[in-house]
Amino acid sequence: MLTMTQIVLATTNKGKIAEIKSIFSDAPIEWKTLADFPHIPSVEEDGQTFDENAYKKASFTARVLGLPALADDSGLIVEALDGAPGVHSARYAGENATSEQLCATLLEHMKGKENRNAAFECVISIAVPTGPALTYEGRCQGRLTTEPVGENGFGYDPIFFHDGLDKTFAQASREEKAGVSHRGKALAELKSEMTQALTWIDQNMPVLEKFECKE
Repeated sequence: MLTMTQIVLATTNKGKIAEIKSIFSDAPIEWKTLADFPHIPSVEEDGQTFDENAYKKASFTARVLGLPALADDSGLIVEALDGAPGVHSARYAGENATSEQLCATLLEHMKGKENRNAAFECVISIAVPTGPALTYEGRCQGRLTTEPVGENGFGYDPIFFHDGLDKTFAQASREEKAGVSHRGKALAELKSEMTQALTWIDQNMPVLEKFECKE
């Protein structure tokens, strides 16, 4: 019988969860999410880089739950805004902002700017309770539209145009987006090394000590 590895996706973002589960649908992994552990404290994403935030979320979740955890931190880098919104992408329009609010805020800041070049960046961290982690990265180049187009995806997808797809991420299917996106590239790198990654997890998980019960 195939042994399943439990891994916690350290996110409540339904879009991310769906993408990750879809890509690894044939992997011997039993995915859990933060929704399965509603009492776990939230993590303050105060890192200065995507790498720092991804590791902080994965490591914290792994230590608290005693299970390997996968977290990603990603964001949009806009040339005309000197790299903003960057690590603040999810909170660019305030805490718990909707996709519509994020897009509207960014488009407002882009008014009058001719340079529409932008890139999505993603860092994925897989951590075990003892601290070590594996890291995978992906980047996707594109440009910003002047208004939202498409109904799929989440976040800034409706205003991110990808030349290779000749459409916005919100117009693309999940499969199309996964083939070219920043997160898709990082996850593809992980998938290509999944056997080694699962072996690494198994080797680095803490071993529970057994004690003989004596009366």
